Amino acid sequence: MTIVSVSLNNTILDEMDKLEKSHGFSGRSEIVRAGIRNLLSEERKRQDLTGMLHALFLAIHDEDSDDEVTEMRHVYDKLINTHLHSKIDRDRCLEIFLLRGDAREVKEMTKKFQANKNMDNVQLIVM
Repeated sequence: MTIVSVSLNNTILDEMDKLEKSHGFSGRSEIVRAGIRNLLSEERKRQDLTGMLHALFLAIHDEDSDDEVTEMRHVYDKLINTHLHSKIDRDRCLEIFLLRGDAREVKEMTKKFQANKNMDNVQLIVM
């Protein structure tokens, strides 16, 4: 098995250690492997999406990236039926988008948000 080095902040490491204990993982590497398997599975499902669809899109980000979110929101404005912004704690925000549009564009929007380093979590739920 190949060894890969990853830099993580202390908050994520603390959460990983809690997850390791609560879910019985054998170590941090096993948590990372499980996360990657999950991401790959979700990506395969997303690649199969075609045509017009309705979806719920969730993004959690740090408050300092509000301008970036606004910029991306304007790029994909024609997909967005509804947008709700909520401050979920001291310095993090939740964006909720109800989307309707071509699967190709929805996938593109999802990839852009996921690639942004300021996003803590991005979820696409197709209805």
